[in-house]
Amino acid sequence: MAQHIGAPAVASVEVGQSVAKGQEIGSAKGFVSVPVHAPTSGEVVAVESRPHPWGTSLPAVVIKPDGEDRWTADLQPGDPSALSVDDIVEKVRLAGVVGMGGAAFPAHVKMSPPPEKKISTLIFNGVECEPYLTADHRMMLEEPERILQGVALLKYVFGADRVVIGIEANKPDAIALLEKECAGAPVEILPLQVKYPQGAEKQLIAAVTGREVPSGGLPMDVGVAVHNVSTAAAVADAVLFGRPLIERVCTVTGPAIREPKNLRIRIGTPLSHLVEVCGGLTEDPGKIVLGGPMMGFTQLGFDVPATRGTSGLLLLRDEDVDRQEEGPCIRCSRCVQACPMHLLPTTIAAYSRRDLLAEASEYCAMDCIECGSCSYVCPATIPLVQAIRYGKAAILAKKRNS
Repeated sequence: MAQHIGAPAVASVEVGQSVAKGQEIGSAKGFVSVPVHAPTSGEVVAVESRPHPWGTSLPAVVIKPDGEDRWTADLQPGDPSALSVDDIVEKVRLAGVVGMGGAAFPAHVKMSPPPEKKISTLIFNGVECEPYLTADHRMMLEEPERILQGVALLKYVFGADRVVIGIEANKPDAIALLEKECAGAPVEILPLQVKYPQGAEKQLIAAVTGREVPSGGLPMDVGVAVHNVSTAAAVADAVLFGRPLIERVCTVTGPAIREPKNLRIRIGTPLSHLVEVCGGLTEDPGKIVLGGPMMGFTQLGFDVPATRGTSGLLLLRDEDVDRQEEGPCIRCSRCVQACPMHLLPTTIAAYSRRDLLAEASEYCAMDCIECGSCSYVCPATIPLVQAIRYGKAAILAKKRNS
């Protein structure tokens, strides 16, 4: 039930109930929340806490598939020419569409900026700068029509003057194909320098527009909205066909997997099944990562499910993992040089570890995008990102409780 930033969905079905593919099984609670839908037809066999990729047990609905993969009769296809902006936003919300680049932020919230925040530039993120991950690349090559249908819908919603699809220059085939598909359309295909973390929202905005999102601000503060290319495809499915977000493309890769592949997966599929479909393991993995090697989350095993934000499953061998123990900070400032947000990572991490939250906040802890660059270059192997992530969560919790 927790597959997005914001309030988790609350189970709306009971054990023993028969459900159809696409049927709502979890209702949204609050504006920054979306419903959850059955990824296939079958019987609800449990409504209970289960292991979650976030490292804890969280409420889940367990479905035993009946093999029919039967769609619900409640789907409501839409004619964009007959829909208002509010109608489109509501269809996206009801379909449970979230940002599919990994952040999983509810799409309808991004699509509802206040009237005074005019969006002049709409950017679609096809950068996919994380090593190993190629899910968005394959989407651009194999599903360009779905993506561009979503682009057109989102352009209508925002009323943007400029629409850009940003793609790193190491994907020339995707650039060429989308340029061909967009010929004559008011959509710009912009090749971008191959540079990590080019795909981070604020970095992408700077690369495309030259504008800098202010500290503590949002893209709408500089007249920009950013959506992932796969999110655009999900928007098209929601509006044109009434289909909720129950599947996505996921990269299963790494030196420890026998047959690396991009798979179209149903949300809720156990990671163990993804490994099986890819021919199994070549050896016991030294590290299991959901996402990419820089921003992904390490998992303890394969018993957790894929969620809407699962862009990749990375399986590293033991020899690929640096197990050097953490040492003291040597004040080399490499983390400062590497930080794309121009922060002081070692200072923020030190304050966060000591629960000095006011001090961490003063050093702009909330501006950290958790790209992992600081941890990657640290010669003392200090887990800077983990410490800063803890500090950010503690700062938010304190604000909620005050």
